[in-house]
Amino acid sequence: MRDIKLIFEKQVLHAVLLAILLVGVFAVARTEGFLTGRFLGMSTAIWFYLAVACAVLHQLYVWFCWRTELHMSLITRAFGEKGFTYYSIVFIVLLILRPILITGLAISNRNSLDCSQLLFYGLAFIFTLLCAYLFYSVMKYFGLKRALGIDHFDSSYRRQPLVREGIFRFSSNSMYVFGFLLLWIPGLVCFSKAALLVALFNHIYVWVHYYCVEKPDMKRIYGGASEE
Repeated sequence: MRDIKLIFEKQVLHAVLLAILLVGVFAVARTEGFLTGRFLGMSTAIWFYLAVACAVLHQLYVWFCWRTELHMSLITRAFGEKGFTYYSIVFIVLLILRPILITGLAISNRNSLDCSQLLFYGLAFIFTLLCAYLFYSVMKYFGLKRALGIDHFDSSYRRQPLVREGIFRFSSNSMYVFGFLLLWIPGLVCFSKAALLVALFNHIYVWVHYYCVEKPDMKRIYGGASEE
C-alpha cells in the first residue's frame, strides 16, 4: 500500500495543473482564426491536438515508468535486464514525435503571426545554438542513459556526482531550461501562432513534471540532490 501511495505522490497536483494548462491552451486555440491552415491533408486543428496529446502521453509515460520502477521494480521484474532498453525505446520515439508534430503544426499554420522576421529568425538561431550545446554537454558529460532516467532502474548510477560541466555549469536543470527551446524553433521559423502556443504548453508542462515527479524522485534517490 505504501508503494502505491509513493507512485501517486504529488499526482493530484499534477492532474490539477495539467487540467488548468489544457483549459487555457484550448481556450486560446478556439479563438476565431487561430487554427487556420492545412498540411499533408490534415487540418491545423488535428496537428494541434496531436502535438498536445503527444506531450501529455510522453510525460505520463515517464511518470508511470519511473515511479513503478523506483518503488516496485515493475519494469525490471517484467522484462529483466532489457527493461530499461524497452522503456528507452518508447521514450525516444515519443521524444522525437514531439518536435515532428510541432513542425507539422507550424507548417500547417505558417504565416499566421504578423511579426518581425529578423527577431524571430534571430531567436530561432540562438535557440538552435543553445540546443546544440546542450546535446554536446549531455553526450560528453552527462550520458544518454542518465538523461533517460537510468537512476530509477540501476542503483549504481545513484552514486555518481552531480554534473557541473558544459551547459550544466549554468543550470542543473539545463535539459528543461534549454532543451525545450528546440520546440519553439518551428513556430519561430514559420511564424505560427499555434506552434508557439504548443511550444509554450510543452515548456510549462515539463516543469509540472519536474516539480510533481522528478524532484520528489531525486530527493529519494540522491537524498536531497536534484538533477535531470
